Amino acid sequence: MTDVMTTQPPTATAAPPSVALSGAAKELGLKRGEFDLAVSLGRIRVIGGPQGTQRRVTRAEIDRVRDSECYPGALRESVRVMGTTEAAELMNISTARFTRLARAGFLTPVKFYLNRYRAVVWLYLAEELRHFAESQVHDGLLTGRLPESARMRLDKGQDLRARNWRSRHAGFLLRQTKDSWRRVAAMASLLGEAQLTEIVKDPYERAYLSRLMPAPRTQAAPDSPAALIVERIMTADDPEELRWLHASLQLGLSQARSERPAPRPPGPPATALAAPVAVVDSASARAEPEHRRDDAIGVSEHESRGLMRKWLRRRQVQSE
Repeated sequence: MTDVMTTQPPTATAAPPSVALSGAAKELGLKRGEFDLAVSLGRIRVIGGPQGTQRRVTRAEIDRVRDSECYPGALRESVRVMGTTEAAELMNISTARFTRLARAGFLTPVKFYLNRYRAVVWLYLAEELRHFAESQVHDGLLTGRLPESARMRLDKGQDLRARNWRSRHAGFLLRQTKDSWRRVAAMASLLGEAQLTEIVKDPYERAYLSRLMPAPRTQAAPDSPAALIVERIMTADDPEELRWLHASLQLGLSQARSERPAPRPPGPPATALAAPVAVVDSASARAEPEHRRDDAIGVSEHESRGLMRKWLRRRQVQSE
């Protein structure tokens, strides 16, 4: 009898249900900067990766963008950015007037970078500039004298470009997640350390927020001139802006705490609490744990647990 060998047709490999951001940008024919801006503006929707660690784009979303009428030309035009010189040409005004409009807060930057001289270069959406120039409401701002209130603020040196960018950036960050703690961390990333400590008293909550904060916007070495410039732009300093952040953080913290507590070292075992060695002087009990909690700021949960275990062992030895 002759054996008859049958062959099965190769099984088609199913496309993955989602792809990484870099892969999605390549499939959509966008530069990474264009893609990231499209995501921030809500032109492309993303989902959270495992445990929310990395965002991805579903295959269905890539197909939706490809099938839309605005793809690819209108999509790329919607994320086109330009600096002051090109923007002034687009609006048919001088660069000096454009700069004054931006400093006065009439135009909001969407991105920024540092050039080789470490000067801040603000970038604006071409789509927004075009709409601004075509709107009859703004005719008086493009020609003639600026409103007196704006002139007075400019004469005093006011520059709202950084503040307006932070406001826009906060909106971008908040749209990227529905997790309450991550939303609080997004707003907290715009505050200085002293301001954050004033609002969030619990050091374990501050450490948790620090781990959830967005990655730094610069690859420069910490404390380098470039990093310090970016940090200054990223940190809120306007009184009105600070009041808004304080109020938003308080509300956000209340919501986050009601959903789940921030991770913290576990308490000592019940047997240890009942043992005589756990009884310590009340003044020391108030002072030293507070000191140890302060030391835990910025460390990992594993390190915090180690600190707590060491403290308990030291107290037990002292009591014996």
